[in-house]
Amino acid sequence: MALIEMIMPKMGESIMEGTVLTWLKKVGDEIEEDESVLEVATDKVDTEIPSTHAGVLKEILAQEGDVIEVGKPIAIISTAGDDVVVTETSKPETSSIEEAEVVEAIPKSKIVATKLDVPTSGRFYSPLVLNIAKKESIPMHELETVSGTGKKGRVTKKDILAYVTDRGNGTFVAPPVATNGKSMPAKVNVSVSAGDEIIQMDRMRKIIAERMVDSKRISPHVTSFVEADVTDIVQWRNKVKDQFFRSQGEKLTFTPILMEAIIKAIKDFPMINISLDGDNIIKKKAINVGMAVALPTGNLIVPVIKNADQYNLAGLTKQVNDLAKRARENNLKPDDLSGGTYTISNVGSFGNVMGTPIIVQPQVAILALGAIIKKPAVIETPHGDAIAIRHKMFLSHSYDHRVVDGALGGMFVRRVADYLESFDVEQVV
Repeated sequence: MALIEMIMPKMGESIMEGTVLTWLKKVGDEIEEDESVLEVATDKVDTEIPSTHAGVLKEILAQEGDVIEVGKPIAIISTAGDDVVVTETSKPETSSIEEAEVVEAIPKSKIVATKLDVPTSGRFYSPLVLNIAKKESIPMHELETVSGTGKKGRVTKKDILAYVTDRGNGTFVAPPVATNGKSMPAKVNVSVSAGDEIIQMDRMRKIIAERMVDSKRISPHVTSFVEADVTDIVQWRNKVKDQFFRSQGEKLTFTPILMEAIIKAIKDFPMINISLDGDNIIKKKAINVGMAVALPTGNLIVPVIKNADQYNLAGLTKQVNDLAKRARENNLKPDDLSGGTYTISNVGSFGNVMGTPIIVQPQVAILALGAIIKKPAVIETPHGDAIAIRHKMFLSHSYDHRVVDGALGGMFVRRVADYLESFDVEQVV
């Protein structure tokens, strides 16, 4: 027989580890190739992992609740064949993103941990982070308060440099310090009265909370608002939606129509389609549009339409409907949630007229779509101004003021409105 190591697969370009939720098979069970063996949770999605070989599950190496790095063995499968053990052919040179950053930034001979106080929390700090902290005169009790985006909450080079920038600008909040010089946890006292219900956050809600706090800390948010007249779009959709369903087999919602205008505006203003890596601006070639979807649990998830500019309106409709459906049924794959370069959030679906959305890192902008509402408006006619009932909606554009100034952020959302207001009502679906 042959013993095959089953390894933790790569489940997206930014996913470095997964948490074992449930083993669907037990030791001694026969398994088929591509049959689901266990369920794994990442910071983006829960997914089932299929077996790479047919055989018998001989040994489980990763227990439920364990956090396993991509490429590490999680089980051993016994297959028919010679009595050999097949192991992974290559191992990562570094065990985490931040370790890779250390090696790249400083020659190995010079990586020496700075002498600082021992972390009271037991938190790990890389030599590079410690050196930056010492250089910037950041004591350990203050370093302990820096929010980390690395594995297990570790502080990365990017985190510490962002903190140093905020610190220099005076935009950080100094941590409370006790008389012994150690930091005190910043906790708000909450009173609990009789009859109050205490609800423990689920895993996804904890991740969302952490991501939102990190985004507000990393990016100085600014929001611009534009009101668009979408009367022509509403009337056109009402006219063609039945025909569209018959010809395409899909329900035509406003989301793909609005998304089409956003994609056109991104092409006009490509510096909205960027990410920031330290002092480097990464201008993205692909336009990958994420769309926030509310789940039945009340949580939020953002699947991504890859190369969204390559689809026509019918194609966008199919992509939007498919991702929304699979999101609500918890059938998304990790790749469905990776690679986004710009995000939209349809707050109008909840009856909200506008919102101030929070940027999905490492993107630099997000657009909230408000509810479409009938209201009286002044319109210009060849015979003079008149008041008429029009369909209006607010577009709320939040952007990272480190790299997107008010001119660019404001012109972009205005261009989206222009495309909506000049919608071609003669097009055939």
